[in-house]
Amino acid sequence: MQFDQLNRRDFITLLGGAAAAWPLAARAQQQVMPVIGFLRSTSLAVSTPMITGFRQGLTTAGFTEGQNVAVEYRYADNQPERLPGLVAELIRLPVAVIFGNLLAALAAKAATTTVPIVFATGSDPVVDGLVASLNRPGGNVTGVSFVGGLLGPKRLELLRQLVPTVASIAMLVGPDTFEARIEQRDVELAAQALGQQLIIAPVSSEGELDGAFTSIVERGAKALLVGVGVQ
Repeated sequence: MQFDQLNRRDFITLLGGAAAAWPLAARAQQQVMPVIGFLRSTSLAVSTPMITGFRQGLTTAGFTEGQNVAVEYRYADNQPERLPGLVAELIRLPVAVIFGNLLAALAAKAATTTVPIVFATGSDPVVDGLVASLNRPGGNVTGVSFVGGLLGPKRLELLRQLVPTVASIAMLVGPDTFEARIEQRDVELAAQALGQQLIIAPVSSEGELDGAFTSIVERGAKALLVGVGVQ
């Protein structure tokens, strides 16, 4: 009888311990799937093409969202002051890596030295302060620089060579992002140096393109340079 009582006590103790451990085991299983933080300073609407490319890249690398990888999406809607809070949310989840555009990556870099950060930018990541150098980024930050924005002045020069007699050249400028502002500044400086009249036509969404083209024609532009941020 005593033996049976001891067995029952042992069984109840083991059962209680197992019951307490089940939530921990469940959490451990949930954490097996890596979580990627996808963070952008822009809106969801502007980010849609990037999301499509991002998911295609995951598929190419052998990852399927919801099956062997989870993605947490955050957007600052062109309000950079929101980025620190969004970064903090992702770190608390926690995420295994944060992927973002320039402003998002800068906010993430300021918040953590341990979570890997992958950026995609149209400007110079060294000048922007993301990495120490292109060859040796250092720290927890790496990524890809699409140099289209950096080549804005060169693209203007090539356009002038194609149509050397035009008096006015228009430039479509996309949503107000850091990359777009840098490209516009560089192209305007290059136009001034060349003595070229430059008409800036800002567009923040696809719905504004028709109006922008009408304005460009009315203002007499005969050639068009499309900014890297225009979708």
